[in-house]
Amino acid sequence: MERAHHLGVDIGGTKVALRVEAGAQCVDETVFAWQPRHSADRDLAQLAEHVGELRTRLAAPLRSVGVAMPATVGPDERIAAWPSRPEWAGTDLGAALRALFPGAAVAWADDGDLGALAEAQAAGCADLLYLGVGTGIGGGLVLRGELCPGLGRGSFEIGHTVVELDGPRCVCGRRGCLQAIASGPATLRHAARLRGSEVTFDALRRAWCDGQPWAVTALRRTCRALAAAAVSVQELVHPQLLLLGGGFASGIPGLDTLVSAQLAELSRPGQPELAVRPASLGGLSSLRGAVALARLIRP
Repeated sequence: MERAHHLGVDIGGTKVALRVEAGAQCVDETVFAWQPRHSADRDLAQLAEHVGELRTRLAAPLRSVGVAMPATVGPDERIAAWPSRPEWAGTDLGAALRALFPGAAVAWADDGDLGALAEAQAAGCADLLYLGVGTGIGGGLVLRGELCPGLGRGSFEIGHTVVELDGPRCVCGRRGCLQAIASGPATLRHAARLRGSEVTFDALRRAWCDGQPWAVTALRRTCRALAAAAVSVQELVHPQLLLLGGGFASGIPGLDTLVSAQLAELSRPGQPELAVRPASLGGLSSLRGAVALARLIRP
């Protein structure tokens, strides 16, 4: 009996990754960079070219396809916003993906949500909060092994929860969003103000490891904001584990310990401790989550 082939597609602002699994085995994986920005139609044509090459290599039908998208997709299946590639706004994502993968069941979700799903499966934890700290802040929530709020109900936008009412302006237009305070660029900007000069990521990392006060203060503020968002989620839905991932968080040693300390300061009597650990899949979380999504959907 031929094994079913499931495809995961992680569509990013600069590159796209594709991974095919049959059973528990990866049978094909490829990554390509987008051509210079022009239009959504040209991007989709480039994606179609690589999908065609993939089909030729496989010589087997795809049963289902899961797609990780960083864009905001409305109930009408059209892209409402994608800051990295604004030319995609208005694109009918559902129609485009079904045209790319005829004969296969297709579903899509936010890349942070799917990162959470993959990390939860890797950690063996059915109730998990995932925070991806990088250029922005993404993340996801898994409850009883399923994504929350769930497919077709929007994404888990923890980066746009307000943790400081009079905080800095966020790209979304509000003030005090978690992303405006605790993302990598926001942390570097705050560190630069404390230091009195520009701060690179490497400089912040070295200063943190050396215990420089300005670096410690900047990262403590970031971790307190992350802890505030996490403890708010904990009060509502009680995840068992918080995983920290993303390029920025992964590059700062001991950041999980600092977040855990900030959580302890925000705890209240009777509330169980929320364990904190580094995420394990790194940059592969969204792609693995896309494959996991493909396995969940039925033709």
